Amino acid sequence: MTTTTAGDATVLLIDELGGAISTPEDATAILEQVFAEHASIVAIPVERFDSLFFDLSTGIAPEFLQKFSTYAIAVAIVGDLTATIAQSAALSAFVVESNAGASVWFVPEVASIESLVGRLDPR
Repeated sequence: MTTTTAGDATVLLIDELGGAISTPEDATAILEQVFAEHASIVAIPVERFDSLFFDLSTGIAPEFLQKFSTYAIAVAIVGDLTATIAQSAALSAFVVESNAGASVWFVPEVASIESLVGRLDPR
């Protein structure tokens, strides 16, 4: 894991290589790193997520993402989800709604986070 900045926010970049991420325990482990790095945003590559994460009927995504919301940490899910979104109207709506908000963003690349920093929750 490394960090970068977007505006005046510190972004924790999760490595592209590694085990699947999706459980509340995974979220807790990532939060520990977020706090250690004093980050306010975590960027997670789409490739790191278990495929069930993007099946909203499982409830995995909301449970995982709620952990970050509790601590006002924004989550940027980074990468191309075009094919996955095309297969699910629910996921498509979730992505659109999330991208309009201040805590969960689906972005094609890390550089895209820069334009979203102004939406961060000021808590």
